[in-house]
Amino acid sequence: MDTDRDGDENRLRAGGAPLNRRAFIGAAAGAMAAAGPLRAFGAAPFGFDAVIDAAMTLARSDYARPTQTLRAPFADLDYDRYRAIRFKAERRLWLGEGRGFTAELAAPGFLFRDPVAIALIDDATERPLPFDAGVFNFDPAMFDAASFSSAQASEGHAWSGLRLRYPIDTPEVMDEVAVFQGASYFRAIARGLSYGLSARGLAIGTGSPRPEEFPAFTRLWLQTPEPGAAEITLLALLDSPSVAGAYAFTIRPGLETVMDVRAVLAPRRDVADAGIAPLTSMYWFSALDRRAVDDHRSAVHDSDGLAMLTGQGERVWRPINNPSALQVSAFADDNPRAFGLAQRQRAFGAYNDAEARYERRPSAWVEPVGDWGPGAVTLVEIPTNSEFNDNIVAFWRPGAPLTAGTAHRFTYRLTWSASPPDGAGLAQVVATRVGRAVNNPQGRTFAIDLDLRGIAAEGLTVEAGADRGVIDDARPVALPVAGLLRVAIQFTPPAEDAAELRMRLVGPDGAAASETWLHRWTRR
Repeated sequence: MDTDRDGDENRLRAGGAPLNRRAFIGAAAGAMAAAGPLRAFGAAPFGFDAVIDAAMTLARSDYARPTQTLRAPFADLDYDRYRAIRFKAERRLWLGEGRGFTAELAAPGFLFRDPVAIALIDDATERPLPFDAGVFNFDPAMFDAASFSSAQASEGHAWSGLRLRYPIDTPEVMDEVAVFQGASYFRAIARGLSYGLSARGLAIGTGSPRPEEFPAFTRLWLQTPEPGAAEITLLALLDSPSVAGAYAFTIRPGLETVMDVRAVLAPRRDVADAGIAPLTSMYWFSALDRRAVDDHRSAVHDSDGLAMLTGQGERVWRPINNPSALQVSAFADDNPRAFGLAQRQRAFGAYNDAEARYERRPSAWVEPVGDWGPGAVTLVEIPTNSEFNDNIVAFWRPGAPLTAGTAHRFTYRLTWSASPPDGAGLAQVVATRVGRAVNNPQGRTFAIDLDLRGIAAEGLTVEAGADRGVIDDARPVALPVAGLLRVAIQFTPPAEDAAELRMRLVGPDGAAASETWLHRWTRR
């Protein structure tokens, strides 16, 4: 993190119920009603500096959440009626211009009630895009189109976000590759994948005792891409009661969809509970724990673990879980190299869901650029009883508060892919199972399966420990599957309600042969 003094100057509720996934991304919060340009035409060239200036100006004034009053056909929409409003393919931005990308603008309604001003940047000049209901098709089975005109439907309304298209699978099809909609939520896919987890611009108060705050992207700008472009730039202005901010996203879709992100945050007050580069996902159940689950499928989740590459170079895997009570885990670090939420199970049989196809959900990997200093990768796990709730959040929490009157800069690369980058030749955990120990009524058995990734199993030993309770036994177990090794741990829980377990494989030379597996045992 770079912090400098300026002279002139993210689908979860903390400790409560998770937001409904049928909102696509989460509840929208805050937006700017004004759709005019930030700078007058003829002024200095428009770019990221103008967005930073706007954020600094906002931070010097009191927060005011703008709203709009929705009227027909956008008022009182449920999930199905909102989905029945479709952007007309022939009205996509840059259609037929050979610029590599096209874009669609999103209608207001349902949970997306607040206005988002959207503009293009052409030749360093800002060109606002006024709201136009004529770009939408309204399903006649859901709407009586004769009851309103495009002009009537347009008056007083604003966009709620946008979607980007790019041919990631075949050259002839403009696939939807990213969507920015709802508070500061956005998500993306890569080749062969489907939407799953989301990212946010900023999280505030997630997992803390106070109510969570949802900063919102209130304005979005798309840089018109060059002919044949393979990347596109999106700028965003963020605002909330506590923080204003400017964001720049350079987006490159493909086998991996890569976003280079620059964020400049201008707090209105000191913020000690900010979450930088937050990721939001869903985990209901898997073989790790099926208690209280009555479902025919093998597993249901968008992500199955938190992966980390620490500042000291240790690779860590923490399986995520659906706890019986809110759980917050903080992994202290200094200048983390990377972290992310991953979906490692890639076989259809791991889920057996022919509709949701959870094996196609992407992983997301955050790689900080520059010095982020001390802090903690933080994991929040919220109880859920269905797959329709985003109940998992991971983010970086700086060790020092974001101070008012200071511009706080964070730069990182966010990669959406089937899996985070290779683990540098280390064995990786692919499954964690737990159940009652056969010979110890009070004990638990952990079965941790690792993909050896070409490492010879001979000579490997297990290092395992727990901060509470007793590790009675920990040993490698050969499996009748080539390339896989199981570590079996027998654990007697402590009198306390929680314990932290740790395990890794070590080679004959004493060096780590696997990533480090972490797990929080809790007494239900």
